Amino acid sequence: MTEKKFSLVGLIQHFFPEIKDHRVFTCSKNRSMFIFDGLDECRLPLDFNSHPECCDVTKPASVDVLLTNLIRGNLLPSALLWITTRPAAANRIPCKCVDQVTEIKGFNDPQKEEYFRKRISDENLASKTITHLKSSRSLYIMCHIPVFCWISATVVERTSEESESLEMPRTLTQWYTHFLIIQTNMKRDKFTDRKERDEDVIFNPGKLAFQQLEKGNLIFYEDDLKECGIDVTEASVYSGVCTQIFREEPGLYQGKVFCFVHLSIQEFLAALYVFLSLNNRQINMPDQPQTSQLSALFRAATLNDLHKTAVELALQSKNGHLDLFLRFLLGLSLQSNQNLLKHLLLKSSNQSDSSEQTVQYVKQKIRDQSSSERRINLFYCLNELNHHAVVDVIDKSSGTLYVDTLLPGEWKTQRFEFKMPEEQLDEFDLQKYIKTPEKDQTELLSPDDILQKLVPVVTTSTSAQ
Repeated sequence: MTEKKFSLVGLIQHFFPEIKDHRVFTCSKNRSMFIFDGLDECRLPLDFNSHPECCDVTKPASVDVLLTNLIRGNLLPSALLWITTRPAAANRIPCKCVDQVTEIKGFNDPQKEEYFRKRISDENLASKTITHLKSSRSLYIMCHIPVFCWISATVVERTSEESESLEMPRTLTQWYTHFLIIQTNMKRDKFTDRKERDEDVIFNPGKLAFQQLEKGNLIFYEDDLKECGIDVTEASVYSGVCTQIFREEPGLYQGKVFCFVHLSIQEFLAALYVFLSLNNRQINMPDQPQTSQLSALFRAATLNDLHKTAVELALQSKNGHLDLFLRFLLGLSLQSNQNLLKHLLLKSSNQSDSSEQTVQYVKQKIRDQSSSERRINLFYCLNELNHHAVVDVIDKSSGTLYVDTLLPGEWKTQRFEFKMPEEQLDEFDLQKYIKTPEKDQTELLSPDDILQKLVPVVTTSTSAQ
């Protein structure tokens, strides 16, 4: 409807012709309720600053102008509005237009365990999975997303069927890489008559995922699929990836509408597409518009250059829409993940050098960041690189060790300062060296919790109290 103009009454009557009299909306006895389900999927600009004011329900205007004025309260000020959206798009609506916000966070901790015990039939395997996920705070937090629980359970069950010695993935990227391979193998077993190469099966959906992530689109149409070389008539079963990762929905006057089952899957495929583009540049270099913000990723000469560019772009993002994409992209540089994807890679990257350079670069960015949200995501990036998420800085002139660490429970960073003598400590006594005010110590962490974070200090001491 983007190219047409309607009055608000005309637009409503277009979809609900049974409403004959528009006075039903303006009558003081009646109240209307509009439900906008999925604001994050709306491709209209919704520019609240420059759109003209419209107060007449019979005056024609573009659909986005009607929507902004309805949300502002200029049109039908007595109407109720209920808007659902993912958090990343919530700031599209000015705060002054919102009376109440409700956040749905998915599974709580008991529900996480309940899901795995119901989903995984082997009781011992279910318990082992729960224990393993709890051992990584960043993974256990992700379990509040039901789709991630589904991905994890799928990987555990299929892997346990194929091998008795089950080694569970330790990073988010590893979980999604295993899941992708399982889906691709399922496709190969189910559709043996099809001739797609694995490169196309993964590369084409990856290209779609990247292009739509760059545009901020979570739903897409047939033309979007065709542009990426995906057969629209077979999209719902196109590769093992799309069999379960694509969801097909009926669109209003648009034919078929497609989306990934979850945004995290789109972000993983987008990251994999960028990684493969660098690795397989001579055969798969994508034709990216050089004016796009993310086109800089495809100009990177080395893996380390790619990482630095991606970090900078993620930090520049206003709504954090590249945070998970960045975690996946960095995680794909690990040799363990490259081993899983070796049939797709033309060459092996110099993983150890690139990872170490990236770790140091990310640590420096953590030190430079004032935003706690940005710092936390960078800590998670270090986890994806299998690096302990502690940043330590030694000021040699004053002999002070600064330790930035992620506080359990509160998920914000805290800096601790310790005076360090030049020689090795015979004994480290926490109470003697910590300079944080005593009040903060008791409110933030117990001594046991702090000790857990003080590996750099303890390793320089003969004993520790």
